[in-house]
Amino acid sequence: MKRKKKISGSALAVILLVLALCSCSRETGIPTETKEQEPETESAIAEWEESESGEVAGTSEEPESVEPFPEKEAEPPISEHAWEKKAIIGTDIHYLSRDLTDGGSRFQYMVEHGDGKVVTYVEQITDAFLEEVIREKPDMLILSGDLTLDGEKKSHEELAEKLYQVEDAGIPVLVIPGNHDINNRHAAQYQGEDRFPAEFTTPEEFREIYRDFGYDEALSEDETTLSYVYEVDEYNRLLMLDTCQYKQKALVGGAILTETYEWIEMELESAWDNGMNVIPVAHHNLLDESEIYVQDCTIEHGEQLVTILEDWGVPLFLSGHLHVQHTKRSDEERGIWEMVTSSLSTPACQYGNLVYRDDGSFSYWTQSVDVEDWAKRHNRTEKELLEFDKFKEPFLRRVFYNQSYDSLQTISGLTREQLDRMSELYSELNYHYYQGTAYQIREKTLQNPDYQLWLGDGSFTVLTDYVQYIISDAKRDYNQVTED
Repeated sequence: MKRKKKISGSALAVILLVLALCSCSRETGIPTETKEQEPETESAIAEWEESESGEVAGTSEEPESVEPFPEKEAEPPISEHAWEKKAIIGTDIHYLSRDLTDGGSRFQYMVEHGDGKVVTYVEQITDAFLEEVIREKPDMLILSGDLTLDGEKKSHEELAEKLYQVEDAGIPVLVIPGNHDINNRHAAQYQGEDRFPAEFTTPEEFREIYRDFGYDEALSEDETTLSYVYEVDEYNRLLMLDTCQYKQKALVGGAILTETYEWIEMELESAWDNGMNVIPVAHHNLLDESEIYVQDCTIEHGEQLVTILEDWGVPLFLSGHLHVQHTKRSDEERGIWEMVTSSLSTPACQYGNLVYRDDGSFSYWTQSVDVEDWAKRHNRTEKELLEFDKFKEPFLRRVFYNQSYDSLQTISGLTREQLDRMSELYSELNYHYYQGTAYQIREKTLQNPDYQLWLGDGSFTVLTDYVQYIISDAKRDYNQVTED
């Protein structure tokens, strides 16, 4: 019998939820079919070498109360709290083993006409990220799903080997699967102009590969899924929720089984009885973070989970899957905050930071991986890595331009110039949406004559509703939240 509890006061004030995701954009409506050639127009997106911009727009500054990533190690400030914890959250890495691609034309085609993941340099981004985690020394590293590009067993095994360096530095690593990771029949390898099937990963193999990153140390495991509870210390537990559907084959959308709901309630009550704070972790979104892609991004019948969390006074929920940096609250006054951390492999290639305390206060902010610093320290010679901040924005905008142009070509009556101008607008707007900073260009977009083209002839494409939603959602910076 569930007992409704309201939390107040010090250590019992914080019960947090972290859920994890994969890519919605590519799989849930945005076309990825490609044209044979780039449009020959002067206003096409310039190559990254010609870009004179520096840091990518949209990387937010950290809250003033927190000083992340100091260059020199300093004495920790005296805290008025009995305890506070810091978690770093990485999601949607989409790691691909270097043994599964030769970097040929078929691979590059997938990268340029995909959904914006920098798969070409995903290993280097991952290595730079893990080194930053070790330098920052958080209390835990949480990887909330879509660890691999498409669930290749080789990719899982290679990534797991890299995670040991974080554990060896004394930082617990906790993982949960995403919808790309298990029983994914799209697992592939790339050679020249060809794409071949690769060995995918079963649920049993996933647990075995990542047994040292949460599972073998679990306080409790759900019998029906890969969900588990990990005890961080005498005050805190992680409730790692497997929201993926992969019984026969991998599905995009998320759901929670009835048996798992019963297990969740049991674990929440156990934590309450033991005076523990709970940080639940999963992959898919709790709330309708994207009103366009609700079906595949929000947990099916997720209102049941919202009710459970509200009944137990849970104030915070972390997820991924959307690849877009976003935050939302279920109720403006006292609802659950959800922080959706964007994909580590998609520019701006960032991760989430969460500091939470015994009095229920917390701070969340994002941080971009410093790939340039990593490349210099490791004596890399690739210009794209040494000048990564110049490379990543034009790369993502070029991918979005391709998405738009391919979709608009199906509409008769549009000139080549109109196709180009509309795609340029879409490219800039969607880039800022992914960074969580579309509010910065909202008025500029509304005043752009090319926006009216989207409302006219462009209204027959699936992207038009998406463009209009971005405008309506462009209200604030979604890169940080502080709750006192």
